[in-house]
Amino acid sequence: MELAIVVVLFSYLLSTALAFDPCASSKSDYSDLSVIPIYGKCSPFNPPKPASSLLSTVIKMASKDPERVSYLSSLVAVPPPAARKGASSVPIAPGQQVLNIGNYVLRAKIGTPGQLMFMVLDTSSDAAWVPCSGCTGCAASSAVFTSNASSSYASLDCSVPECTQVRGVSCPTTGPASCSFNQSYGGDSSFSATLSRDTLRLANDAIPNYSFGCINSASGGSIPPQGLLGMGRGSMSLLSQSGSLYSGVFSYCLPSFKSYYFSGSLKLGPLGQPKNIKTTPLLKNPHRPSLYYVNLTGISIGKIQVSIAPELLAFDPNTGAGTIIDSGTVITRFVQPVYNATRDEFRKQVKGPFSSLGAFDTCFSATNEEIAPPVVLHFTGMDLVLPIENSLIHSSSGSLACLAMAAAPNNVNSVLNVIANLQQQNLRILFDTANSRLGIARELCN
Repeated sequence: MELAIVVVLFSYLLSTALAFDPCASSKSDYSDLSVIPIYGKCSPFNPPKPASSLLSTVIKMASKDPERVSYLSSLVAVPPPAARKGASSVPIAPGQQVLNIGNYVLRAKIGTPGQLMFMVLDTSSDAAWVPCSGCTGCAASSAVFTSNASSSYASLDCSVPECTQVRGVSCPTTGPASCSFNQSYGGDSSFSATLSRDTLRLANDAIPNYSFGCINSASGGSIPPQGLLGMGRGSMSLLSQSGSLYSGVFSYCLPSFKSYYFSGSLKLGPLGQPKNIKTTPLLKNPHRPSLYYVNLTGISIGKIQVSIAPELLAFDPNTGAGTIIDSGTVITRFVQPVYNATRDEFRKQVKGPFSSLGAFDTCFSATNEEIAPPVVLHFTGMDLVLPIENSLIHSSSGSLACLAMAAAPNNVNSVLNVIANLQQQNLRILFDTANSRLGIARELCN
C-alpha cells in the first residue's frame, strides 16, 4: 500500500515537472512578455560554464561598460546643424556573454508567418534591427530573419518619411534607391542595414508595418546575434510605432543575474501596471530624445549624505549631462568626482582592508558585510534605497563582497551618470512617457 502511494506520488511529481516549462511564453490578459537573462536557461545563447562564478561573469560583462557608456555619451552630444537637419507583458531574460554585453532578451516574432527571434531589450535605442539571411559577419550559429519567407515583408526606399528618422542614412541626392544606413553600437561594433517593414508580434499583439533594419553586414563583438528592440523615446521606437496600442507606457522587472532558471517580465501598456508606485519626473533632452533622463539630486551612504557639487548631477540638455536609466549597462557608473565621493564615504563606514577586482575597486571581506550601509539614490520626489543585493556583489565562495558601482570612463564626454541594470534587478521600473514619469517599486522578478 505504502509503495503504491509512493509510486503514485512520484508519477504525479514527474508529470507536474514535465508539464511546467519555465521557458514557456507567459499568457495573461495583458501584453506581458518574459524578460530573460542573456545567459539564462531560457536564452538560446551560450551560457557561462558552470564553474564560472557569478562575480567573474559580471566582471566580464561589466568590462564592456566603459564602451557602452562612451557610446551613450556620444549620443547625447549635440550634433552639428547639418546632421540635425538630415536626421504587452513579455518574459525577459539576461543575454549571453557571447554578445559581450550584459543584457536581457525577449521573444519576438517578425513576419508572416512569424519567425522567432530573441531580441535584446534596449531602453537607450530607438530603432529595431535583426540579422537577415545572407548577412556578412553576423553570428553563424544564431537565427536570422529570412525576408523572402514572409508574405508581409517590404524593403523601404529613400522616399519614405521613416528614412529621414534613422541615424547614418546613406541615400543618393537624385533617383530612387533603397533606404540603407550604417550605425555603430556598444562602442566597438558597427553594422549596415536596409530599412524594412513587416509585422512585429509581441505576446498576443501584432503590430503591422513595423519599421526595422534588416542587417546585411556586421563587425565587432557587441552586435546582438538575433537583433535588438529599441525601447527609447524617439520616433522609431516601439512606443512610437505602436501608437495608441500601449499608450506610451511600459514597465519591466529584470531578474537577478543569479536567476538562471527564471525570467522577469515586460508589461506593455497601462493595464496591469502597479497602482501604488513612487515616481519621479522624466526629463527631456531635445538633442537626444531617446534617453530616459531623471533628476538625481543626491546620494546617501547609510544616514550620511555624500558631499557632491550640484553641477555634477545637474541636467543640462546642451552638454548631455545628467542621469539616465539604462537597461544595457551592467553596473551603475557615476562621473569620476561623484563616484570617488560615494566610494570614499562607503569605505569610511565599512573600513578595510579593500582590494580591487575587475571593474570593482572596493572589495572587502564579507564578514564586514553586516556593517555595510545601504546606498540611497535621491531623485526628485522619490528616494530609492538599494537592496543589499543591488549594491554589493559576492565571490562564489562568499568570502568577498564588492561595491557594485564604478566611475564612468574619463573621456571628453564623461558628463553622464548611468543607473544600470544590476541596480535595477528585482524592481519594477515603470516608464510612463504619456505622463513624463518614471516609477520604481520592489518586486521579485522571478
